[in-house]
Amino acid sequence: MSVTQSRFGMDKEGKALSLYTIRNGKGTQVQVTDLGATIVSILFQDKNETMQDLVLGYDSPEGYYKGGCYFGACIGRSGNRIDKARFALNGQTYQLTVNDNQNNLHSGPDGFDKRTFTLTGQTDSSVTLAVEDADLRQGYPGNFKASVTYTLTEDDKLLLQYQAESDRDTVCNLTNHTYFNLGGHDSGSIEDTVLQLEARAYTPVRDHEAIPTGEIAPVAGTPFDFTEPKTIGRDIAADCAQLKYVGGYDHNFVLQRERIARVKFAEAYQPKTGICMEAFTDLPGFQFYAGNFITDGEKGKNGAVYGKRCGFCLETQYFPNSINQDGFLKPILRAGETFQSTTCYKFSVR
Repeated sequence: MSVTQSRFGMDKEGKALSLYTIRNGKGTQVQVTDLGATIVSILFQDKNETMQDLVLGYDSPEGYYKGGCYFGACIGRSGNRIDKARFALNGQTYQLTVNDNQNNLHSGPDGFDKRTFTLTGQTDSSVTLAVEDADLRQGYPGNFKASVTYTLTEDDKLLLQYQAESDRDTVCNLTNHTYFNLGGHDSGSIEDTVLQLEARAYTPVRDHEAIPTGEIAPVAGTPFDFTEPKTIGRDIAADCAQLKYVGGYDHNFVLQRERIARVKFAEAYQPKTGICMEAFTDLPGFQFYAGNFITDGEKGKNGAVYGKRCGFCLETQYFPNSINQDGFLKPILRAGETFQSTTCYKFSVR
């Protein structure tokens, strides 16, 4: 195992950015940058002994600053959407930045994805990156401190360990927005990827703004049923209002109503490369997003050109708008308490 550090350009304030490369004894490699605590690449050997880069991204900070897809970024302090960009907590209403229709998405235009993190810890298999958010930045209460530790194990697990604290009660819904393509980041559509989701319910949305209705609906008998393996593309164009609202899959799936234990929630497999990815979380749900809004012609790293459905996301989370929705577990971090959560992606070859 080893971690090396190299230069990754400059941030908007002229501060040098770094790229941290974590390698294990098998040659698997994960690269993260302190810009947005972003996963820049995951290199893994396929069934033909060819190294594949499994995540979408850019060659330089400029790409991440300009891009609107959140490729690989740590999202905070609140991932996904908050209805009408406001919420009430302890009898006080907080107005957030509007940046998605009339709503707040991924905390606003100055979220963690555009922020420079600080390296606060390093071992031969991990790096810890931290960020601080001032009270009422983008409308969120509390001086907020968060960190994410990326650990690569010898058995090809990538662990994302989140920790946060605040001096006032606040919203805390940290996640990661990596777009995976198990055929290689430059291999085109992910619709032939075989996916199985260990979720028997999802949260339908009201309309194209993708705010949940509050219902927890069974997936059985709908295009959202991935309880048995099927390709992502098999039902993505079905005559279904939920799919038409957001151009495909971009919905929250329900795992557990309380935070009880870490569970396996997904398994994806790409027959062309033989690469399999299993995913685990201790959070109540996850957003399965099929990359419906990636702009055709998006210029990515190493000369790649991305387009619609060239990557898929499995974003572990509290449900969207859960701070406002009765019946959803609320993502409230109390003053003086510590939030902790772990997401795991495990890679293998069949």
